Amino acid sequence: MARFSLFLFLLTLAGCAVDFTEQETPPEEKTKPVATLTRTDFNGLPGWTTDAHQYALAAFLRSCAVFAKKPANVQVGPDSRFGRVADWLPVCQSAAGLKNTANPTARLFFETWFLPYQVTEQGGARGLITGYFEPQLEGAWQPSTRYSIPLYKRPGDIVSADLGDFNPEWEGRKLVGRVQAGKFVPYHNRREIASGSLKGRGLELMWLNDPIDAFILHVQGSGRVRMSDGKIVRVGFAGRNGHPYTAIGRVLIARGALKSGEVTLQSIRAWLAAHPDDAREIMNENASYIFFRLLKGDGPIGAQGVALTPRRSLAIDRAYLPLGAPIWLSTTDPINKTRPLTQLMIAQDTGSAIKGAVRGDFFWGAGAAARERAGRMNAAGTFHILLPRALAIPPS
Repeated sequence: MARFSLFLFLLTLAGCAVDFTEQETPPEEKTKPVATLTRTDFNGLPGWTTDAHQYALAAFLRSCAVFAKKPANVQVGPDSRFGRVADWLPVCQSAAGLKNTANPTARLFFETWFLPYQVTEQGGARGLITGYFEPQLEGAWQPSTRYSIPLYKRPGDIVSADLGDFNPEWEGRKLVGRVQAGKFVPYHNRREIASGSLKGRGLELMWLNDPIDAFILHVQGSGRVRMSDGKIVRVGFAGRNGHPYTAIGRVLIARGALKSGEVTLQSIRAWLAAHPDDAREIMNENASYIFFRLLKGDGPIGAQGVALTPRRSLAIDRAYLPLGAPIWLSTTDPINKTRPLTQLMIAQDTGSAIKGAVRGDFFWGAGAAARERAGRMNAAGTFHILLPRALAIPPS
């Protein structure tokens, strides 16, 4: 979504479901990332027996619907260790056939069909876990004094170039821009768009009432908007301008406006609201700009193409791990930081700042409580991925 990815929210991530950032190093310096998987057992997962597995099972069934639509021989994930769709279909069929999905049946289902593996990267088992949420904003279909911030649809003149089409060594790298006078040039950046470079082209999807809320929506990648007529609609990611993402939390730290230990969504928003004359300039430091579309159905849509489940959907780096896989997350609660947060999640989203084998973004849902938790979530954590027993990797 997104992804809408949160974060030391604006300090460390870009929103989930946004996955078009350009690489920062030359392709010849890139090596294919690989996660190390070490088989363990369910007794080694802290808190395993006390989790409410039925909620993870419901989220997993949404991912199963995606598997069911793919050819059986399609590879799942970045390498062969994660198998092919054919290896996951029997698991999904068993899940769909359960007549009782409450615990302990749900827990026994996962124990019967899966084996857990600890995920590490270059020997490190601990990574960064952040959170994201679905913002709710106020909007209108027509501009007015109150509703003056445009939310733009994806412009038709955006061109995306897959560099792998030109050189196999550049596979996976993309450039986003536009054609001007016969040349491929960068697309308008945030500052240019905020100054009106898209005005008059009929691209306005709707109009919002708060520039800070609009900026947060751009970082999250999706949200709910209460329209002036009382109707609530969902909007989601439709594209981006191709410019690299800049975390404004870092900008505020560099300018001495905030200290690194106090950067949260809440502190960033408070600073922007208290400094309206400087807020626009600070937000324009992030040249990346997101375009939106109206969404139908339940919840924001993650990178796997399914509606995200609050507190059970996780954004991961699919260069290391497969979408649709159950992942046992062990971290700490963002409010009570002395309390463990251990539960089964389903990898259903990605984010442009979610990079690494043990790097996750926890989807908290919508509303004030979700915003509070997502904005404060920034802790170390570990992953154990659950893979079908048919794919058993020998113990190391």
